[in-house]
Amino acid sequence: MTKYSLSGKRIWVAGHRGMVGAAIVRRLEQEKPLEILTTTREDLDLLNQADVEAWVQENRPEAIFLAAAKVGGILANDTYAGQFLYENIQIATNIIHSAYLANVEKLLFLGSSCIYPKFAPQPIKEASLLEGALEPTNQWYAIAKITGLMLCRAYRQQYGCDFVSAMPTNLYGPGDNYHLQNSHVIPALLRKAHNAKENSADSMEIWGSGTVKREFMHVDDCADGLVFVMKNISQTEHVNIGAGYDVTIAELASLVMKAVGFKGHLTKDTSKPDGTPRKIMEDSVLKDLGWTPTIPLEQGLIESYKWFLKHLENIREV
Repeated sequence: MTKYSLSGKRIWVAGHRGMVGAAIVRRLEQEKPLEILTTTREDLDLLNQADVEAWVQENRPEAIFLAAAKVGGILANDTYAGQFLYENIQIATNIIHSAYLANVEKLLFLGSSCIYPKFAPQPIKEASLLEGALEPTNQWYAIAKITGLMLCRAYRQQYGCDFVSAMPTNLYGPGDNYHLQNSHVIPALLRKAHNAKENSADSMEIWGSGTVKREFMHVDDCADGLVFVMKNISQTEHVNIGAGYDVTIAELASLVMKAVGFKGHLTKDTSKPDGTPRKIMEDSVLKDLGWTPTIPLEQGLIESYKWFLKHLENIREV
C-alpha cells in the first residue's frame, strides 16, 4: 500500500464552498500541520483554462482535492443538460491539466456513482464502468465525470502523474442544496417534511413508486474516506466509497418524517420518474484497507435537520 503524507503540504480544495468541499476542509483541519488553499468563484473562474493554469502555477499546491462541480438532482440534470456536460468537463479538464503542468504531487478527482450503467449488477463494482447504458436523466453529469476519471487515468499512463479517482455513493449533510425541485432526494424530503409539519398537513408526497433503493452516506464520512484515499491509494482504477447498505425511498421518507417530527402519512406521485431501480456500491477496496463509515443514516438525518433549522433563513435554494 503506497502511503502519501499530508503533513506540511499545501493542499488545494477546489470547490470548498460546496457540500463535499466544505466537508473535506473540515476533515483536513484535523490533519494539521498543513496549509489549505481555497478559491472563490469571484477570484478564479474554473471554466477559464488560462486563469486556472496561472493560479496553480502561482500558488503551487502540492496536492489537490478536485471537488468542484455543477451539481443537482434528476430534474436539474435533465433541464440543464448542456451546462452540466460543458461546465463539468471544463472544470475537470482545466484543473487536471494544470496540475500536470505544475508537477502537483497528487490529485484526487471526486466522481459520482451515476457514472455506472443504469442496470449495473448490484452491488456495483468498479469494473462495471462503461459496461452498459447510463441512466438518461443524469447522463450529462455522468459523462462529464467519466471524462474526469479517464483524464486521471490517461495522465497517469502517459505522464506518470499520481492522479486518482474516488466514486462516492449518494451524499447528504450540512451545506446541502434544499431547493424542492433542483436538490437531491434527502434535502428535498427534509424540506418537504418540514413544510408539511409547519403547515399542519395530513400528508407528504414523494416522487415515483417509493420502491427503488438507494444508498446514502453522510458527507463527513465521505470526506474522511476521501482523505483516506489520498493517503493510501495510488492506482489507475477508481475506488468506490460506499455506506454498505441501502433503503427504499419510501423507507427513507419515513426516516425523514421521523427526524423532522412530521406525523402525517406518505403519498406517492407515480407519474414522476424513479430513476435507476437500485444503486449500492461495492466497497471492498476501502474495507479491506481498514476504512468504514461511522455515521448511521437515522443519526445523520437528525443532524441534517438540525443544520437545516439553524440555517433556514439563508439556506441555499439553487
